[in-house]
Amino acid sequence: MSTTTNKVQTKIAIIGAGFAGISAAAYLSKQGYQVDVYEKNADIGGRARQLITENGYLFDMGPSWYWMPEVFEKFFNDFGYKAADFYELQLLDPGFSVVFGSDDVLNIPANFEELCQLFESIETGSAKKLKAFLAEAAYKYNIGMGKLVYKPGLSLMEFADADLIKGLFKLQVFTSFSEHVKKYFKDPRLIALMEFPVLFLGAMPEDTPALYSLMNYAGLKLGTWYPKGGFGKVIKAMKTIAEMQGAKFHTNAAVTKIEVKENQVVGLASDKGTHHYDGLIAAADYHHVEEKLLNTTQRNYSEKYWDNRVLAPSCLIFYLGVNTRVARLNHHTLFFDEDLKQHSQEIYKQAQWPTKPLFYVCCPSVTDPSVAPAGHENLFVLMPLATDIKDPEAIREQYFDLIMDRLEAYTGTPIRKHLDYKKSYCVSDFITDYNSFKGNAYGLANTLMQTANLKPTLKNKKINNLFYAGQLTVPGPGVPPSIISGNLAAQQLIKHLNK
Repeated sequence: MSTTTNKVQTKIAIIGAGFAGISAAAYLSKQGYQVDVYEKNADIGGRARQLITENGYLFDMGPSWYWMPEVFEKFFNDFGYKAADFYELQLLDPGFSVVFGSDDVLNIPANFEELCQLFESIETGSAKKLKAFLAEAAYKYNIGMGKLVYKPGLSLMEFADADLIKGLFKLQVFTSFSEHVKKYFKDPRLIALMEFPVLFLGAMPEDTPALYSLMNYAGLKLGTWYPKGGFGKVIKAMKTIAEMQGAKFHTNAAVTKIEVKENQVVGLASDKGTHHYDGLIAAADYHHVEEKLLNTTQRNYSEKYWDNRVLAPSCLIFYLGVNTRVARLNHHTLFFDEDLKQHSQEIYKQAQWPTKPLFYVCCPSVTDPSVAPAGHENLFVLMPLATDIKDPEAIREQYFDLIMDRLEAYTGTPIRKHLDYKKSYCVSDFITDYNSFKGNAYGLANTLMQTANLKPTLKNKKINNLFYAGQLTVPGPGVPPSIISGNLAAQQLIKHLNK
């Protein structure tokens, strides 16, 4: 019997159809395995689902920043395609704007020389320092994205690599991100600009390794992009790739139990019945899979372990349809007109609703007329928030008015009077829709003790043919790491099946 025939008879299940699950499905199907993807929701995409309203708005429900385009490109290249075969990318200029006050706004240009001029206009000598900072960040990016993120994190021997050993000091894994930034810049606006990716995707800048300045390189040097039609276009394209390889997707199919015999997954029970499988990738919430779908003796980690993890934030989101144009908003606008450190502490240290929150507004209709009716605006408003916090409607409304007071003052537009669509989304919705651990939006924080091999492992230690993918395992939070995570889990399962 040929190897190909064996693979055709080998059936793999994947739980979760977000970026990690779809990525894993595509790579496994390409190798000839029969792959079934189970998704509990009516639509695939996980946090990157889209919301389409009856009155003509199309909202990306989650990710809105398209950074690290080469990671997306690599995925499509691995199957003989380019991203451009499926969707159109537009470089945003400005990439994003940062509001420190009504008359104090930094528009971050796509052109690097213009960015250097902007820095110099704020702080004398900072253009030269920016170039030095980003030269260091480029090294970290090339090593980090070229090597580190593709390590499965199963053995320290993975790091027995000449470039990694030689560059360990330069990667600054043991240096604080905050300290690193302050060695280069003194102006609080420049410091806030460099620290913002960490707040929105990770931990306090003081608790984050300086390794993650690679995020600054991604955003300031490689540019901020937008896939026309929104992130749903990327999900649809990846699903098309997976289906072309033979993968099958099952929606409204919540998995209720993983069947295990003699340390092997043998099947899954779901809303679609019970079916036999020879291997499993759990790309749903890691904690949920362990807590709800496995017996205590089959889990990698205890509840105490999970309770001691440092989570990246949750968030309060508003999807707003506005029946007029809104002035002064670019595609991405960050409102840093309050104290960054105080908001950070209220997320990570005090776990409370923020006193004076920072927030972010995405206005894709500035770039893409297809996401709102003509003459209307599509607004995605996000406020980072502590996880595991109560979010009743009354509090959501209180913060909606607080945010709108500032947004309306800045734009000069009475947005609340022009709403023809409004929906909120918060901690309890993340739990309901994604079984999200403590309602997190972004996974684990990028702290030193949660980097690389110190993240929850992608292999189940008790069950030989069960692997994990997604934002709670390697390589970490964000869309590009999730795509890579699916690939890593798929390769490890293939290696196991080929033993």
